[in-house]
Amino acid sequence: MDISFIITVFIIGFVGAFLSGMLGIGGAIINFPMLLYIPPALGVGHFTAHEVSGITAIQVFFSTIGGVLAYRKGGYLNKTLIAYMGISILLGSFIGGFVSSQLPESGINIVYGILALIAVIMIFIPKKGIDNIPLDQVQFNKWLGATLAFIVGIGAGIVGAGGAFLLVPIMLVVLKIPTRMTIASSLAITLISSIGSITGKITTGHVDILPALILVVASLLAAPLGANAGKRMNTNILQMIMGILILAVAIKVWMDIL
Repeated sequence: MDISFIITVFIIGFVGAFLSGMLGIGGAIINFPMLLYIPPALGVGHFTAHEVSGITAIQVFFSTIGGVLAYRKGGYLNKTLIAYMGISILLGSFIGGFVSSQLPESGINIVYGILALIAVIMIFIPKKGIDNIPLDQVQFNKWLGATLAFIVGIGAGIVGAGGAFLLVPIMLVVLKIPTRMTIASSLAITLISSIGSITGKITTGHVDILPALILVVASLLAAPLGANAGKRMNTNILQMIMGILILAVAIKVWMDIL
């Protein structure tokens, strides 16, 4: 493993973790395609889809820790939401993590593409008035949230993601959670979810330790910076950035699949 490979992986991890903290996503939606396509394009290395899903599972855990710590003050973390959706997505991600070992690489990529496509559709649905709701008056259907989180967890566990790129649009569109509370709470839920993904990946031997450690270092540095940037940005701009990002990834993944 040469220095150019290490630098490439570090930059990928830094960018993914910064956007993770800023947008309330775990980073896998960004890091999965970047790790899959950028190293071979630059001629510095190559990862299989199984290796990428294992590495991103580790990265998501540490990038969400940094994001949650940055959002711990200000009333943005909804503990009820985190408890219901966190436990459900954890159970789902355990199942998905084990299922992934039975799938071919093309199968993992297809699951990833389907999740990204659903997220794109939901993120661009108009969300009027949700940011006018006071944080201490937020209400939502707990069991609907828990059921959707369980389903997301299965898919997220398969691709080594925390699932936040799907949780965020679900929380905004279906549960009507204000944007900043969605971002902060989704980071905490994704942190819980990533425990299941990591356990599944480690037990099936799909974690390449050194690249994972490089991403961990990058994540711990970048995620708090991204979270602080997100606090200062207009919520409509945050939603737009997230939508464009997920759309670009979905297009790239489906072009390769088809």
